[in-house]
Amino acid sequence: MAGEETKTGPAQGAKGGGARGPHLRGCAVRKCTGRASAPACIATLKRRSEFLRVRKGMRHAARGFVLEAKLRDVGVGAAAEGARFGFTVARQVGKAVERNRIKRRLKAVIGRAAPHARGDCDYVLIARRAALTLPFGVLLADAITALERVHRPPPDRRRRKETGSKLAG
Repeated sequence: MAGEETKTGPAQGAKGGGARGPHLRGCAVRKCTGRASAPACIATLKRRSEFLRVRKGMRHAARGFVLEAKLRDVGVGAAAEGARFGFTVARQVGKAVERNRIKRRLKAVIGRAAPHARGDCDYVLIARRAALTLPFGVLLADAITALERVHRPPPDRRRRKETGSKLAG
């Protein structure tokens, strides 16, 4: 081992790998912690235009959040593999500490519910105040349900014309 130099710890910086996993500079992927208890790394939406594009898609309301989803166009976010998520918490939900806590809770929920998401889709979670106090299991169940329902085709709401068979009898 003479002459070999090993780099460990903070000397590697953000470009290297190390204990926290490989990170790409300018990548839209949240940093991995490397802990077994931590949620999976998820790709996130960053630009306002991405959030606005998802607004035009399907929507499902749950107790702690509203989930919006839209299939990704071929040219939009082609570099990102898998589902991408955005998180929104309005000021009226609470003060900064509460908004940050809600965001952390929703990110943890999505980290566990991500296998139910489609890889070619972008999602936005709009937090509600209830996300602060709802049990984690309830939030997780709601997220899984929302991810499944948001991709169902909308029900046919047109009324069917009744046939004249009742009048003929």
